[in-house]
Amino acid sequence: MKSLPRNVWLLTISQALLLSVSSMVVFVGGLVGTKLAPLENLATLPIACTVIGTALTIPPVTLLMKLIGRKKAFFTIVTFSIFVALLASYAITIGHFYLFCLSTFLFGTLYSCVMQFRFAAMESVSGDLIAKAASMVLVGGIVAAFIGPEIAVFGKDLLSVEYAGSFLLLAVLFLLGMLVLSGFRNPEINEEKADGDQRPLKEILKQPLFWVALLGATVGYAVMSFIMTATPVSMHVMDGHSLGHTKWVIQSHIIAMYLPSLIAAWIIGKLGISRMMITGLLAYLICIGIAFAGKHFGNYWFSLVLLGVGWNFLFIGATTILPRVYRASERFKVQAVNDFVIFGVQAIASLSAGWFIFAVGWQTLLLINLPFIFVLFFVILKWAPKKKAFVA
Repeated sequence: MKSLPRNVWLLTISQALLLSVSSMVVFVGGLVGTKLAPLENLATLPIACTVIGTALTIPPVTLLMKLIGRKKAFFTIVTFSIFVALLASYAITIGHFYLFCLSTFLFGTLYSCVMQFRFAAMESVSGDLIAKAASMVLVGGIVAAFIGPEIAVFGKDLLSVEYAGSFLLLAVLFLLGMLVLSGFRNPEINEEKADGDQRPLKEILKQPLFWVALLGATVGYAVMSFIMTATPVSMHVMDGHSLGHTKWVIQSHIIAMYLPSLIAAWIIGKLGISRMMITGLLAYLICIGIAFAGKHFGNYWFSLVLLGVGWNFLFIGATTILPRVYRASERFKVQAVNDFVIFGVQAIASLSAGWFIFAVGWQTLLLINLPFIFVLFFVILKWAPKKKAFVA
């Protein structure tokens, strides 16, 4: 079995450090929002702002990488994010809700950057290692699942205002991530292919596989974000579960999002991508069933773990498909469109979660996801007859 190159390992380690921003914002964003927001249904706005920021910054981040190369773009964005972390700390210190939302919005720039790590990893390997490279980079999220909430708790009382110190520690993690990226080298792509003819976007969109990749990742992210964003508020604020239990549920969920990445390439080899994605959808359905059945700690924990596993199967499956629908010269254009749609829809899901959890309650919020899951079932099943041709 071929070994993965150095680039992939550096991206994995850096993702573990930089992606901690996601687990931290998910964990404390709603809690800080509950204290600072002028209206209770705005409590999850800081979390939604990160997703909105991600969606809106994907095109410029992708363009920046095309113009100056991935490494220089990585360094520029991480440096910027260090200052954003300091801004978040300051906003909490002075109790300014909308300034805090601005800082979480700007964190979207870093998240857009980190989401490009999977493409940088796939460009660093030969075709037979694409699935393995993409899944290995996502393994960094396992460590991030621990780091983010842990430094949030550790820094909670570091300064006079709760959680202000947490974002100072986040800035330190960003600096460490930048040091790791110093060893990264831009992937060597055949210049003739990279500068070759580009098809119109509408021609690329005619490919059925493009829609399987796009919808698989979009529905996967939207459902996951919708339920995950509402969980800390439902569990801690509305149902009275302890902060420790809430932290463990979120940590377990994020671990479950990335832990299957260790065997994702093996699963694709055994089942094929379509069956792997269908398994992810089944995990979503069972997740909703368990969460709907009760509000005990066990219900939250088991459902959020299944939510993470389902996301992993859908996202890795979709990510593995995507490079098969574009040429080297088209990669930045297609990657930008793909991620813009994914995180644009996720932004809507995340932003609406706060309103839904207070307006209609936890159980109705869960049921809203079912139509989207069944639509994706149909799309994948329609593609399923071709699955043997796309086993990694």
